[in-house]
Amino acid sequence: MTTYRKTWDKDEYAQKAKDRLVAENEPEIVSERKVKRELLRPRDHKVDLDSKLGKTMVVTKDSPSAMQGGYYCKVCDCVVKDSINYLDHINGKKHQRNLGMSMKVERSTLEQVRARFDKNKRKREDDEKNKAEDYDLEARAQERQEEEERQRALKRQRKKDKKRAVAGAGEEELDPELAAIMGFGGFGK
Repeated sequence: MTTYRKTWDKDEYAQKAKDRLVAENEPEIVSERKVKRELLRPRDHKVDLDSKLGKTMVVTKDSPSAMQGGYYCKVCDCVVKDSINYLDHINGKKHQRNLGMSMKVERSTLEQVRARFDKNKRKREDDEKNKAEDYDLEARAQERQEEEERQRALKRQRKKDKKRAVAGAGEEELDPELAAIMGFGGFGK
């Protein structure tokens, strides 16, 4: 009887799955079509997105692609118009392939995972300790109160100095001969 429904040979696909697992664990064999590529690794440099921010640039049709508007990728020899697409490009499959990397990530070992957990735990403990030191509320309140008191005393002193300067300047300007001609001897003494 002819059926148009596809039937699956479970043994055949189980064998293919086993072969694929074995191939993943063995190093890749370099053939004519396949090129051995490194595993994906983190960038060791900072991506410069801010250097062209807010800049005006005159672009002509004869400008080299590196001098055109946008972000230029030397590896792929292409220009991307904005920062979001540039980030997508440098994290993408085509760019990584041109760098000689596959999109596969190295599997972490148990020791690496434990070391990372320990590092994050120590960092969290240090952050909590620093926060506790930073937020000593009573000490900060005391410092703030002392600073306010110093500011008030300084303000009072300046006010007194200003009053003395005004009072002293008023008396010095008064000429005795002129005061006698005008008919008064002073201001409220």
